[in-house]
Amino acid sequence: MIRLISGAEPPTTGIVDRRMSVSWPLAFTGGFHGALTGADNLRFICRIYGVNFAEQLRFVEEFSELGSYLKEPVGTYSSGMRARLAFAISMVIDFDCYLIDEVMAVGDASFRDRCKFELFEKRKDKAKLIVSHSHRYLKDTCSRFLLFRDGNVEEHTDFREAYYQYKILLGEEPISKERMIADMQ
Repeated sequence: MIRLISGAEPPTTGIVDRRMSVSWPLAFTGGFHGALTGADNLRFICRIYGVNFAEQLRFVEEFSELGSYLKEPVGTYSSGMRARLAFAISMVIDFDCYLIDEVMAVGDASFRDRCKFELFEKRKDKAKLIVSHSHRYLKDTCSRFLLFRDGNVEEHTDFREAYYQYKILLGEEPISKERMIADMQ
């Protein structure tokens, strides 16, 4: 879903109607050119989005904590280093909506805290679409929940109801809502 909304993949049927600027999936590293340095990849993205490279380089250096590796080819980075760079670069572009796919699992606790601050404090007025396997993360972070069933979208404002319906959709033995609520606490 994230890849469809971001435009990374075209839909097989129908259309995706974007009425706001939408980020690429945060921490998505597939857009990097492996032979270019981290700084050169930043320069390229800044050029595409009309953002001043020199002003953003310092932020990316400090936020990613890649040090001298920012001057090395991205192809030599570990997956964690690539994710740090991708997240930092994602924060230099001002989008109306951020697409988040398990990005908070990247890095150590300090880096995850900085990511949360950048996304949920500095950009609290921006829309966020989050896909996660962690029901606790979704429950603690989101105020609206979408469930896709039989080609339709169901919107829920109560996480417990959305999660209960999700379990039924998976074909799992439905338990009482009361027991499910007790199990989630």
